[in-house]
Amino acid sequence: MRKLEDILSIKTNDIKPEKGKILISEPFLGDYYFKRAVVLLADHNEEGSFGVIMNKPLTVKLNKLITDFPHFEGEIFLGGPVESESLFFIHTLGDLIEGSMEISKDLYWGGKMEVVKEMILLKKIKPENIRFYIGYSGWLPDQLDKELKRNSWVVSRAKSEFLLNTKPELLWKMCLEKLGGDYLLWPSFPNNPISN
Repeated sequence: MRKLEDILSIKTNDIKPEKGKILISEPFLGDYYFKRAVVLLADHNEEGSFGVIMNKPLTVKLNKLITDFPHFEGEIFLGGPVESESLFFIHTLGDLIEGSMEISKDLYWGGKMEVVKEMILLKKIKPENIRFYIGYSGWLPDQLDKELKRNSWVVSRAKSEFLLNTKPELLWKMCLEKLGGDYLLWPSFPNNPISN
């Protein structure tokens, strides 16, 4: 019978962290923010890394959180522990939102918030086009590499439609299913191994 440590320390591939890739947390990562999280990397370079958690929706609506924000049906997510008083967003609208930064072929980071608000008022943005986050996830230079060496994360690829259209509560498990192999066992591990 294989030991739990062997299953958790497996390496699937040689995918390196970079802009547009995802980080999938190992099943026992106990951090409040990153427990069973999927993080989209918006950038990764020698100065550090940053991105947003894709599977931690909040129950509050944007126009309740931000007083001058128009009514919008889309969910707002917990993006991470950094700048938790600030609003960030990713979207599929590219140059339609001035100031956007390309993350991958069809996914963008940020842009001018006034343009977003106007497009929402004109009904030119649908919830499937954009996702809002409170805070973001950030790593200092070499910090993410150290966490990867400790097997805290698995790096993988995912298309924007999959990330934006998969139910958040299923995303972590479905990312592991796409990896296959021993990763298929991870969702069956208890949330807290001590309680078992």
